[in-house]
Amino acid sequence: MPILIAGPTASGKSALAMALAARLGGVVINADSMQVYGDLAILTARPSPADEARVPHALYGHVDAATAHSVAAFLSDVAGALAAARERGQRPVIVGGTGLYLAALTEGLSPTPQVPADVRALWRQRQKEAPSEALHAELARRDPPMAARLNPGDPQRIVRALEVVDGTGRSLLEFQAEKSPPLVDPAASTRIVLAPDRTVLRARIAARFEAMMASGALAEAATLAARGLDPALPSMKAIGVAPLIAHAAGALTAEEVMARAITESRQYAKRQDTWFRNRFRDWPRYESADAAADQAI
Repeated sequence: MPILIAGPTASGKSALAMALAARLGGVVINADSMQVYGDLAILTARPSPADEARVPHALYGHVDAATAHSVAAFLSDVAGALAAARERGQRPVIVGGTGLYLAALTEGLSPTPQVPADVRALWRQRQKEAPSEALHAELARRDPPMAARLNPGDPQRIVRALEVVDGTGRSLLEFQAEKSPPLVDPAASTRIVLAPDRTVLRARIAARFEAMMASGALAEAATLAARGLDPALPSMKAIGVAPLIAHAAGALTAEEVMARAITESRQYAKRQDTWFRNRFRDWPRYESADAAADQAI
């Protein structure tokens, strides 16, 4: 039976996953969209060599930062990792804070509509020019069922729906209905969401970034910057990368980097927790890794 562990950044997911894998003869399988990048060992708090020596790990640091890793790529990778775990008699302990990865794993993945670049550019420009309510009214005219599902104040999703119906002639709802079968049955899995007290989590986030700085985060970011990669790549948007690069260029002080990165991490943790509350409502929630280890298994 697979074990699925979700939770916000710095909630203790990795430590719990390693403890359970060690106890149960398992393998820790990554479901974090940033920990896949080999260039970001420190800034993503990737398991250390000592951690990987303690228990088997899979899908960590195997993707180059120049690659835009996707949910579909994750599913392909994790299918191989699950097959390998079965062959070796290891219990999969799948852990990560990327909700879309875990949702695709347990619910299946809808095909990605291929929208022509000019159509995408047209609607992204309209998003800049028109109020969200006007865009929603346009969607209601062209795709009423999809419009009924979207908040008029959510321009990003509205524009995505508009570009799909314009570029393919089909509603985004049709694509969403064509899901692939899930790789993991959530009902036949042990599911865990770590949800520490917010005050505790805020302190952990600050302490962790301070530790990252002491471990060489600045040098890691500088090495990544030296590659001259497209700033739009997912790896370049990892928390801490932009302010550290700005610091290396003399645009921010070390104190400003710390403040900005910690604030970004706390905001991200809040978004993660909200996502898990809404999307994984039937997953048991635990305030600490110890509570989860004692009660869930």
